[in-house]
Amino acid sequence: MATAKKTNDLPFLLKKMEVVLVKPAKPTPSEVLSFSTLDNDPNLEIICQTIYVYRAKSFSSINGDNLVSSNGKTHDLELSSDPVTVISDALSRVLVYYYPLAGKLKRDSDGELRLNCNSFGVPFLSASANYELSSLDYLDGVAVEVAEPFVFDWPADDDGRHPLILQVSKFSCGGFTVGMGLSHSVCDGPGASQFYRALAELATGKTEPSVKPVWERERLVGKPTKTPFQNPIDKSSLATSPHLPFAEIEHCCFNVNSETIKRLKTSSMKECGDEFTTFEALSAYVWSSRFRALQFNSDGKTVFSLTIGSRGRLNPPLPDGYYGNACIDTFVTIMGKDLNEGPLYRVCKLIKEMKKIACSSDYLWNSINMFETMRRENKKLEMDDTTLFLTDWRQLGLVEEVDFGWKGPVNLIPVPLRALDYLDFIIFISPSTLDPAMKGGLRVLLSFPATAMAKFKEEMDALLNLGDDKALA
Repeated sequence: MATAKKTNDLPFLLKKMEVVLVKPAKPTPSEVLSFSTLDNDPNLEIICQTIYVYRAKSFSSINGDNLVSSNGKTHDLELSSDPVTVISDALSRVLVYYYPLAGKLKRDSDGELRLNCNSFGVPFLSASANYELSSLDYLDGVAVEVAEPFVFDWPADDDGRHPLILQVSKFSCGGFTVGMGLSHSVCDGPGASQFYRALAELATGKTEPSVKPVWERERLVGKPTKTPFQNPIDKSSLATSPHLPFAEIEHCCFNVNSETIKRLKTSSMKECGDEFTTFEALSAYVWSSRFRALQFNSDGKTVFSLTIGSRGRLNPPLPDGYYGNACIDTFVTIMGKDLNEGPLYRVCKLIKEMKKIACSSDYLWNSINMFETMRRENKKLEMDDTTLFLTDWRQLGLVEEVDFGWKGPVNLIPVPLRALDYLDFIIFISPSTLDPAMKGGLRVLLSFPATAMAKFKEEMDALLNLGDDKALA
């Protein structure tokens, strides 16, 4: 079980060009767009940054003035070798369809988010490095300081904030990275995946995206409930930790291979007879491990939040191409003693049962209406670092599948784990494709107080010993 490698002392030179604004290739509508109840959540007013890592392209043949790459696609000899040219050109063309991403986002005085679509453009930065991607292990498990230069921030001004920012960094080996910053207010994970796939499609010769984007945020505007909002959890009843608040935070990545996952699921099934998914079994284990590592008091409550996607579950259904926020956080609450001392399969069952309940259209609409009530009353859920928010990026299909003509990315990471600066947030993500031993496994990304990280590592290392009955006790 590997953790983040400390390579932040590695010397390198990354030359950055001036930022340019890439605008739509054709005229687009000039309008002001409003947002849904879910989009308007103040907690989503962040720029989520991710890095996609691509190896150098290998060519199998030359056909006239074109190259035929190993994936069978034909590319122009001059342009195909430059990912900056390919991606910036594709960005200009894809913005004709995703023109809101070339606008500016601002929360008005009435508290509502609005997006001014006026073709401001997308901040785009190209950079070149004097070293090979392999020297950084293709960013697999690198320290935050190493990954940070491959994304950039662009400040807001009086007109608002750019919802999309892109950086393409080229390496001496011919490989490159795409660093994307995207406003969570505008897109959720599936929405971001939809946009990124469209960008790749236009980069490889398509004239339009296979899935047309749909705004229509009014579809997910909730109706305030007649009764005032009441917080479902009494904050005074939540467990406390001697490690919180913290003075220093550490980011870490744990590799969990497929065999370990199989043993974890099998052990729980033997104890209760039920089958559990990888998400259910590993979430239960991570939740209980985190509880023990942070030394929460057993007579307090602890909360687990899982994200449920509403696409395909709502009635009426969302249209294909909807790329706004359409995920709901739902919660499982348990006494610390039961989480810490009870059998793991009971925790798996709680998560499994909550998933089943939360997938109904009625539950999802009730949640959206509750969020709208909270928003109108200027209230929020009273939770703290006792609550664990866990999200699963494996279903986004971004590793290996999004091809700009260099085959799919060999690695994908949230950078600089800024989404993980919150102790209550953990991501499950697919492993790098360069490690055969991790096929079918996953990575667990999180942040932790430095004073408790050693104990959490012990808990995660114990996954390797699940043949011992005490490991699941």
